[in-house]
Amino acid sequence: MQQDMNVPRLPVVEIATATPAQKEVLDDILKGPRGNLAGPFLSWIHSPGLAQPAQKLGAFCRYHTRLPLALSELAILCTAARWQAQAEWQIHYPIGIEAGLDADNIERIRLGLRPAFVQREQQMVWELVQQLYDTRRIGEPLYREAEQRFGIEVLVNLVGLLGYYSLVAMTLNVFEVRHGDGALPFDEPPGDTVA
Repeated sequence: MQQDMNVPRLPVVEIATATPAQKEVLDDILKGPRGNLAGPFLSWIHSPGLAQPAQKLGAFCRYHTRLPLALSELAILCTAARWQAQAEWQIHYPIGIEAGLDADNIERIRLGLRPAFVQREQQMVWELVQQLYDTRRIGEPLYREAEQRFGIEVLVNLVGLLGYYSLVAMTLNVFEVRHGDGALPFDEPPGDTVA
């Protein structure tokens, strides 16, 4: 039986009753570059040992990869679309549009269609993400082009970003986290999907 999507799967952790370890994580998140607890953090806080290193990795992946904002948001949106992670899309769609991503191409990604970005870097990020998620590898020609364009450190950071946001997407999906006005970008599967 599927749960009512308006009722959270996990109990809310109140700061007043949080454990010292939970308070430390919440404080670090709120004082960090995010300044809010949107996304996976209210799920992860039930395991402070996971929450603390995950939120630190997330801060690096979100703010310090040396990828231009439009490219990192594109990679996040590709991941959100692949996992059909509602809150991940809801949070990052407006950031991506504000960063200069083309709304028509982003809609194509949401629908699972091939975009046609004018900028090669954007198309290349989409190709890298799709190839990695489809084949679990990156072929030599695309790898060499990406290495030449972005450099090794940024390419390593991009792969890390994809891994981190896949973790975020899984967390959001399992615990049915939503963000915003309730309009969902992806259809929910009907009923229980496990036989």
